[in-house]
Formats: sequence, structure tokens, C-alpha cells
Amino acid sequence: MQALANDQEVLNYIPQRPPFVMVDTLVDVVDKQAKSSFLIKSDNVLVNGNSFSEGGLVENMAQTAALYAGYNAQKNNAKTPIGFIGAIKNLKVNTIPEVGQRLYTEVNLINEVMSVQIVRAEVKDENQQSLASCEMRVFIQPEDAA
Repeated sequence: MQALANDQEVLNYIPQRPPFVMVDTLVDVVDKQAKSSFLIKSDNVLVNGNSFSEGGLVENMAQTAALYAGYNAQKNNAKTPIGFIGAIKNLKVNTIPEVGQRLYTEVNLINEVMSVQIVRAEVKDENQQSLASCEMRVFIQPEDAA
């Protein structure tokens, strides 16, 4: 399967900019689900020593949710929305990945009420082992407030 967006193209769908970009490929968007991947590099701002931080895992999940929202907005000829993490529930970090590993992240939209999206997110490694998961509430800033 060919990716929907790679490297610089993902910047069309998310509001974040380098050096704070924690996704590098939009793998797929189907219905209420998005999949991304991300290669952890040694110069990443959320790498400590040789390990990607817990905050990096959370940001990777949040940016995958942003990819989902941005991709769908552009499909509907709207601007890429700006979102803010409002709450994180049931965060579970099983393993801290290291530099050189590729993360595979999936977000599923559970519910959307007005400008709040509730997503379930999970990060896996190349062997499909779960590294981290959570439920996240993302507040989407209305377009006229930007």
C-alpha cells in the first residue's frame, strides 16, 4: 500500500512544525481511523540519550490524531485545524522505544461532540508489539478563532 503522505507532505495536514514533528508518514485514513509511522532519529527534541521519551509517545499519538483531522479537513476544502490535548485517559506505556526504531500509530475516532474529538490511540513497534496507548480528548479550535 502506498502512503497518503510522506516527510514534508505530512506538514500539509498538521499544525506542528520542525523540530516538533513526531510523524513522518500518513499511512492510511479509512472511515474513523488513521495510521501513521515515524522513524525516531537521534536529533529528535524528545529523545533522551538513546530513548524516545514518554512525552514523545504521547505527542506521536496526538499528531496522528492531527493527521486524521487535517486530512479530512482538506478533503472537505477546509483549512488544517489546530487542536489542543484537553485530557489523556488510561495512558499506558509498555516499552520505551529507542533511536532507530520505527513507530506505527493508529488512532480511532470514538466520538465527536461539537469541537471535541475523543480518540483511542495505540503505538506499536515493527513487530506489532504495543508500546503505548491512551484515550485522548482533543479540542479543535474553530476556524474563525484562528
